[in-house]
Amino acid sequence: MTAATHVPGGSPLPRWLRLAAAILPVAATAAVGSMATQAEIPGWYASLNKPAFNPPNWVFPVAWTILYTMIAVSLWRLLGAMPRTGPSREGWWLALAAFLVQIALNAAWTPVFFTAHAIGAGLIVVAMLLVMVLWTIRLTWRFDRLAAWLLVPYAAWVAFATLLNAAILRMN
Repeated sequence: MTAATHVPGGSPLPRWLRLAAAILPVAATAAVGSMATQAEIPGWYASLNKPAFNPPNWVFPVAWTILYTMIAVSLWRLLGAMPRTGPSREGWWLALAAFLVQIALNAAWTPVFFTAHAIGAGLIVVAMLLVMVLWTIRLTWRFDRLAAWLLVPYAAWVAFATLLNAAILRMN
């Protein structure tokens, strides 16, 4: 098990490859989100009824920039914690698969909610995302506790986004 303060380095993958493998899917998810929201925020999203706890629009890109950085670092650490052999290697592959599924759900939510204007379907996607982030934290904990902790603010934000999505659905 990798200690929480240990920087990954035992992986058979070269550092540059782990770094690219951690950054590219997260950056792609951020790009999809940005493209899906830019045209919709001043138009469709502005026209929706929103709850009083809806943050100002400028909060979202700030929060996501911080969260995406933490997600990429977490993935980098998980990639560095890959066991070379043994039964724990299957558990590591499951943790990696869960990580990649939650990134895919993250990338899917924005086009579903913003581009397709499918608030109800967006609620389903974001609820699934929350479950997958929590499961990813649980699975990652075994291999790198810091990597798991880095996902906790993400889980909290996704929980908030789920509540916000549900409130917007109810109000519209």
